[in-house]
Amino acid sequence: MTDVTGAAADVLHTLFHSDQGGHEQVVLCQDRKSGLRAVIALHSTALGPALGGTRFYPYASEREAVADALNLARGMSYKNAMAGLDHGGGKAVIIGDPERDKSEELLLAYGRFVASLGGRYVTACDVGTYVADMDVVARECRWTTGRSPENGGAGDSSVLTAFGVYQGMRASAQHLWGDPSLRDRRIGVAGVGKVGHHLVEHLLEEGAEVLITDVRQEAVERIAGRHPSVSPVADTDTLIRTEALDIYAPCALGGALNDVSVPALTARIVCGAANNQLEHPGVEKDLADRGILYAPDYVVNAGGVIQVADELHGFDFERCRAKAAKIYDTTLAIFARANEDGIPPAAAADRIAEQRMHEATRKPVR
Repeated sequence: MTDVTGAAADVLHTLFHSDQGGHEQVVLCQDRKSGLRAVIALHSTALGPALGGTRFYPYASEREAVADALNLARGMSYKNAMAGLDHGGGKAVIIGDPERDKSEELLLAYGRFVASLGGRYVTACDVGTYVADMDVVARECRWTTGRSPENGGAGDSSVLTAFGVYQGMRASAQHLWGDPSLRDRRIGVAGVGKVGHHLVEHLLEEGAEVLITDVRQEAVERIAGRHPSVSPVADTDTLIRTEALDIYAPCALGGALNDVSVPALTARIVCGAANNQLEHPGVEKDLADRGILYAPDYVVNAGGVIQVADELHGFDFERCRAKAAKIYDTTLAIFARANEDGIPPAAAADRIAEQRMHEATRKPVR
């Protein structure tokens, strides 16, 4: 069903009436010459300009793309709030196959659309986009981060994303077992791409037993070739059912924690880099009911957004690494709040983030 504008009614209901909505602005972008079809969603600018990456993905429909942009933008508001950044949440999605449809002309057209927002949205890399792409976008839009060092940027943000997830794992171990060490812990990593392969290296350096899987066999072979001690597993379903798994790290696309995977999990902790790991509301309670400690994804994977935000002020890697290291303390604080309020950690993180955004809206305009 559609409304008078032709927009899917369920998308409009989400935007204006659902608890998952509340977005300030959604921009539909089209450049027929280059083939660009994109959605830019700004969830909140209460804390400052919306900051979030650009996802290039072959969505099955425009409705699916809009829904994903809305969901991802909302997540960025919470992530940026919990990371202590003076940024709201936004996200953009480009509809198409990045291997086939991406072009310089398309990226430049996209950059012009971002620039037309006048700084309300700051973009960066996400699934399907890379540093080289942001260099192209930046030629049309100065509100672009995640650029190469040669073009005034900080480069690949996946390094600090992985470092933050590693800190979240250490905090989870401290909370559950009274010791942050991951030595000899059996940890399964699903997705060893941009972030996952850096995470594996942190875990191996600490002496963890690491199992990996990825839908791309070449990614698994690359890690296994570099680190023979790593154990490849056939697929994610096999990984989550592995006996005596201590920690499960979903590091691919969202929805990893759902009605099928949660009952099958053997791990005591879930802590990974993927965005939007909870497929639907209520999954966080299912995890808690099973005694599985969940480190909220948007808290532990904030290292990358910390880096790209810093780029706007003159990037300093050590300063960013120090900020990302605080994810350890933030994660512990969330677990403490969850225990105090008698709620799952995901709900505790939401409360803290919402409080910061709410208090920001009451500050006088200067």
